[in-house]
Amino acid sequence: MAVDFTQELKDLRATMDSVRGVTDLDALALRITELEKQASAPDLWDDPDKAQQVTSALSRANNERDRVVGMDSRIDDLEVLVEMATEESDQATMDEAERDLRALRKDVGELEVRTLLAGEYDEREAVVTIRSGAGGVDAADFAEMLMRMYLRWAERHGYPTKVMDTSYAEEAGLKSATFEVNVPYAFGHLNVEAGTHRLVRISPFDNQGRRQTSFAAVEVIPLIESDDSIEIPENELKVDVFRSSGPGGQSVNTTDSAVRMTHIPTGIIVSMQNEKSQIQNRAAALRVLQSRLLLQRKAEEAAVKKEMAGDVKASWGDQMRSYVLNPYQMVKDLRTDFETGNPTAVFDGDIDGFIEAGIRWQIESKRSAD
Repeated sequence: MAVDFTQELKDLRATMDSVRGVTDLDALALRITELEKQASAPDLWDDPDKAQQVTSALSRANNERDRVVGMDSRIDDLEVLVEMATEESDQATMDEAERDLRALRKDVGELEVRTLLAGEYDEREAVVTIRSGAGGVDAADFAEMLMRMYLRWAERHGYPTKVMDTSYAEEAGLKSATFEVNVPYAFGHLNVEAGTHRLVRISPFDNQGRRQTSFAAVEVIPLIESDDSIEIPENELKVDVFRSSGPGGQSVNTTDSAVRMTHIPTGIIVSMQNEKSQIQNRAAALRVLQSRLLLQRKAEEAAVKKEMAGDVKASWGDQMRSYVLNPYQMVKDLRTDFETGNPTAVFDGDIDGFIEAGIRWQIESKRSAD
């Protein structure tokens, strides 16, 4: 079937009109001018923390403007390409236009989703924690599969990540793991992944080859920033140090550099062991603890504790996504009904469709609640 480029271009421009309306390029240009003024101040680096905030904000603002302006230019270029192909009856050029159109549909759709991310913490970097749930060694193996899936997703997009803590299970897989995704809007994208994930497959750990159902919980919180004002008195903290270990309990560190930090009033526990020193692990643990307390405070203020990542049970009855490898192949999100028949690609990080569908579902759910 021939592509109706006239309608396709009209639809793309309509979507970009909506994106520009939300983005407000005029206001963004004023913000960039102000940030450039601050960034050029001769005493900027007298305060390194503030300098980092200013330069990061300027980079994000420029990237946001360039994404919108660049997409408009690509649509214009596609229109010119289609006109050339039509006038010259050039099939090779028309094929190129169809390829460009497919890429544009995908990129404009992603940009549209980005404009939906207007939550208080959506612009933040993210801290992701994965915990094995019901299902024994299969659940621990599943937790490791999920961790690889998210790290591969980040790698596909060129997003930097940092593994902060890994607690290995005795036989295989992970009891839990925590890592950061250090890119703006990581929380806005990944918080829709929070919840209970379910895996159905023939267990590689069962010598009778039986089908096994296992669960893992994913928690996503926004990374704390220096101006969030989450103060934790020392008398509310219990800090234990221990020796870092690798898979199977093998020691990987000859000093007690790992840190387990407990917030006494709430019982929240954070462990960090992947930094080189106890001081670094303590600082990382405190930052994640502050992030969790920030999210808890926000949830309490909004009376929506049930939405907090800590409420995830990782068992029957509350799963949000199923990964079925046997007797058929399918990954399905139970909230959005988005599904794919290629679990291998999903576990290799191809989860953009699930994230986009989740963000749209989340926005619609909030609108319905209002």
